[in-house]
Amino acid sequence: MDSSTAEPALPETAGSAAPPRPRGVLFAGIVALVLIGLNLRAGITGAAALLHELQAVLGYGPLIAAVIPSIPTLCFAVAGAATSWLTRRLGLEKAIMLSLGMLAAGLLLRGLPSTGMLLAGTVVGMSGLAICNVAMPSFIRVHFADRTSLMTALYTVTMTTGATVVAVLIVPVAQGLGSASAGLGSIGLLALCACLGFLPIAVYAHRNATAVKAARVAPWPLLRTRTGALITLGFTVQALLAYAVLSWFPYLLVTMGMTASGSGLMFGLMQLVSVPAGMILVGIGSRPRMLRTAFYLATVAMALGVLAMLVLPVDWAPLTAVLLGFGLGIFPLVMVMISRNGRTTAETTALSTVAQSAGYLLATLGPFGMGLLHSATGSWLLPLILLLAVALGQIAVGHLLTARPREPRPTPVSAVAAAEVPASAGRIRR
Repeated sequence: MDSSTAEPALPETAGSAAPPRPRGVLFAGIVALVLIGLNLRAGITGAAALLHELQAVLGYGPLIAAVIPSIPTLCFAVAGAATSWLTRRLGLEKAIMLSLGMLAAGLLLRGLPSTGMLLAGTVVGMSGLAICNVAMPSFIRVHFADRTSLMTALYTVTMTTGATVVAVLIVPVAQGLGSASAGLGSIGLLALCACLGFLPIAVYAHRNATAVKAARVAPWPLLRTRTGALITLGFTVQALLAYAVLSWFPYLLVTMGMTASGSGLMFGLMQLVSVPAGMILVGIGSRPRMLRTAFYLATVAMALGVLAMLVLPVDWAPLTAVLLGFGLGIFPLVMVMISRNGRTTAETTALSTVAQSAGYLLATLGPFGMGLLHSATGSWLLPLILLLAVALGQIAVGHLLTARPREPRPTPVSAVAAAEVPASAGRIRR
């Protein structure tokens, strides 16, 4: 990746395009994409909905209660950093298959009524989730090269849908099973479906693998490029805002006087709005010269949503939820940017690795920072002011991230003619 490159999409090098695939394989790829998307946030939102019950049943203290919600973003940072190496060693499809197996095993392990199993299962499952997160932009690029925006939108929409549905249904499921641990472990069955759905793709890739050694692209040097640095910064800011809002929005509403059921309804509304918002924003951003407009819509909506939390009374919570939900729709746009970048698939994977590893590591400061500041000050004023500053900064980052490359100025004809005259030619010979 050239450090001077400013455009969001780089051309694929010659010979790197994948050969045409049978229709059955393409259909299987779409099914696998949907099943994977349904799983990539379900384990997180399902655990968040059951944390209170799990603490009451298992008896762990406040330290463990604080550690559990931080495991996903830390795993996204640490395990995600190994994705480039893993895909180079195993191949893209085998690496995804391994990650789905880890996800299913970890989620099922959390079904055992033990604090140790809860922690171990969360680490294993979220590590598999991290690898899959980083590898999916490259999977979309390889298998749907001519439909990256559409497939990224489908992938992110199903991801949000899975997270919302599981968050709503997991408590009744746990009550029906008579155990919070069993309810949490049941999410692993959905991950098993993703493993089975992806198996045909992994088998096809294994049978049609070429003997060409995969190219190696080191992820971290990409931070020295303009494109790599901006995409990493963009991913970091949106992840920090997203996890800060997702972690504290319901609790904030309760402290402002709303009932727990009402805050849960507003939380569901926010996530529900983010589903069509992502589709709308990707649709706008896919049009010529409209990518910046899409980023503006998402970033301004997020800033207005944070401002609404800061100045409006709790009765305006539905408006706040809609604004924040629309702002969360920026995630598909960032994933589209990653999928379209890089001259090769290896470079796309490396860019996804560095953006998500660094991004999620820094994003951990969002939920932790808001919680610490609220505990220290006894008020949401300072945390929300700082969050608003980050949201305003996201507008500037989106502006830089969507900058179009400058077109060279046309050279005057007289200047071209003068340049073509040899320096030694003082006059025209007749």
